[in-house]
Amino acid sequence: MPQELQIQVSPEVAANENLLKEYVAKSVRVSTKLVHKVVILKRSIDARQKAIKFNLKVLVYLIDEKYTEQPIGLPDYNNVSNKQEVIIVGAGPAGLFAALQLIEMGLKPIVIERGKDVRGRRRDLKAINVDHIVNEDSNYCFGEGGAGTYSDGKLYTRSKKRGDVDRILQLLVGFGATPDILVEAHPHIGTNKLPQIIQDIREKIIECGGKVLFETRVTDFIVKNNEIQGVVTQNGDAISANKLILATGHSARDIFELLDRKKILIEAKPFALGVRAEHPQELIDKIQYSCDFRGEHLPPAPYSIVKQVNGRGMYSFCMCPGGVIAPCATSPGEVVTNGWSPSKRDQATANSGIVVELKLEDFKPFEKFGALAGMEFQKSIEQKAWYLAGQTQKVPAQRMIDFTQNKVSASIPKTSYVPGTTSVEMGKVFPGFLSQIMRQGFKEFGKSMRGYMTNDAILHAPESRTSSPVRIPRDNFSLEHPQIKGLYPCGEGAGFAGGIISAAIDGEKCALKIAESLGK
Repeated sequence: MPQELQIQVSPEVAANENLLKEYVAKSVRVSTKLVHKVVILKRSIDARQKAIKFNLKVLVYLIDEKYTEQPIGLPDYNNVSNKQEVIIVGAGPAGLFAALQLIEMGLKPIVIERGKDVRGRRRDLKAINVDHIVNEDSNYCFGEGGAGTYSDGKLYTRSKKRGDVDRILQLLVGFGATPDILVEAHPHIGTNKLPQIIQDIREKIIECGGKVLFETRVTDFIVKNNEIQGVVTQNGDAISANKLILATGHSARDIFELLDRKKILIEAKPFALGVRAEHPQELIDKIQYSCDFRGEHLPPAPYSIVKQVNGRGMYSFCMCPGGVIAPCATSPGEVVTNGWSPSKRDQATANSGIVVELKLEDFKPFEKFGALAGMEFQKSIEQKAWYLAGQTQKVPAQRMIDFTQNKVSASIPKTSYVPGTTSVEMGKVFPGFLSQIMRQGFKEFGKSMRGYMTNDAILHAPESRTSSPVRIPRDNFSLEHPQIKGLYPCGEGAGFAGGIISAAIDGEKCALKIAESLGK
């Protein structure tokens, strides 16, 4: 039987198979020649001490123990061309993994996506970056794969209790992701690699008899006797089914407005909002690794930081080592930021959302909008940023120390945000209470991470799409909407997930509940 070990080794040993064998041989007290194979099961970095170490969980196979690499395949997906149909609105991770799960359970998914396929989206991303033109249906948030496709592909989740994280990771590997995501403590695919994986998932759905409809926006729900009967698209076409998974993502404001108009129960939900901070990656490496040079065996350093300021949490969100900041508006007349990294994380800058927890009472100026009050609060800040930045996709920007001192920055260096920046005092973008919390919070961050607080760090505003400003309620057991039978609110847009993995898990859970309700 192979022996399982927990070991701590230098970056050089972790990166070299022969050195790792030598280390393991000493640990189990055998000759290196007797070590046949060392398989790394889990890997994480411990940078708390000056001498940085890798924590490894390994399986050690000795020379007389057979090691056979087990390829990770896909489940046996049957053809469901003639099976009962289930509508899925949204082709993000929740929608796509719901579709795969439905096929496993012998049901036919019809995936309706307002945006374009992954390749078609690229032209619209170029348009927003270069020409400042926002396509309301195809952008960084809308289109095949959802917001994650072209905004990083980070797979880390704290939602272990929500479902089987390893199953989702294994499915991603089966569709072409590197097996490293099964090993790393903070797995990541990369914006350059994720589109092909998403495309392969779509092709599998179609191969098995499911449907995927692009550039098809849902404009109405067909409801009779409080039971879902189907949807109507922007062309007036009706698509019928009495089971519907609503997985539109956190930015589908028109869907939230539609639900509100039809008096289908939704609720305002607190979320977090702030800025996206960009530092030189070299500086973050020095802070996190306590060294002048990172070296070839360490990855670009991430960071995670949380502080309580005036009774509210202020924290880093969606941190992107070696990444860039992207324009993520979904309508003309607004500015929104997000960040992403390529698979190698080899860009010169690091960026992270730095956001503050909001409370329902913060939305009081918009209370006339009822359940949409948080959405209108969010929208007002994005529109103000657009106006202050010259009514383009340029972003309001300020040096970090200047922001804490209420001082307009005399100059803004070129950042990774392609549409460009406009020097603005951030206090004009945000409500006074929010600016005050962030100013104090950055000072607290600087005390914890020496060197973080610097005018070489540029703040971009706003980081506003951290999660949905609306929750679409559902029964805890059946996962159906409490008012509309057959409607299954799902994923980030419904307020039940946060990120690729948790959204995919939630999609599977909704699909399984539908199968259960149909006796599958």
